[in-house]
Formats: sequence, C-alpha cells, structure tokens
Amino acid sequence: MKQVILIRKDLKMGKGKIAAQSAHASLQAYKAASATARTAWEEEGSKKVVVAVASEAELIDHYRKARSQGLPCALIRDAGLTQTAPGTATAVGIGPCPDQEADRLTGKLKLL
Repeated sequence: MKQVILIRKDLKMGKGKIAAQSAHASLQAYKAASATARTAWEEEGSKKVVVAVASEAELIDHYRKARSQGLPCALIRDAGLTQTAPGTATAVGIGPCPDQEADRLTGKLKLL
C-alpha cells in the first residue's frame, strides 16, 4: 500500500509551500480512502512518494485518471494567501491504494 503526492513544478513554490500542499493532498486523499485501505496502509508503515508534474494540465490529467480508476484521490487548490493565486491547482494525492495501482498511474513520474 502506498500514497503518491503529485506536485506542480511549474509553479516554483518554495519548500515550505510544497510541504504544506503535500500535507493537504495526503490528508484529503487519506480521507477519501476506505477504512480498510487506511488501516492496511497504516499497518504497512504509511508509505508515501512525492513526484513532480510539469503543468496544471498534467496534474489534472492524473487526477481524472485516478478518479476514473476508482482510486481515492484529492485535488488541492490553494487559497492564494501567499505564493499562488486563489484557486491554483497545486497538488494531487492518490491513495492509499495497492502499490501496483498507484504505480500503473504514476510510476513513470520523477521523484520531486
């Protein structure tokens, strides 16, 4: 079981902003998962991988594919109080879900 967090590289967010957006994506995707998936993930150590996408279009594409495959996921849009405009799509969380399901969708993306 794993969770994958996708972060937009084109926004050039600072490290703190990336950490905050990653945390939002992780928590919201976790809430979208079934109790069984959450428990299994926690028992296996709550593995997370953070990867980069090049653009908003790529981020949204991965989010839509995750939803269509029935994976727990969350699209994060920033409030716009610091580094981005309000409503900017910054991150996507996928999972917790079985490794192979996450890898099928995100396995070719580079680590952040």
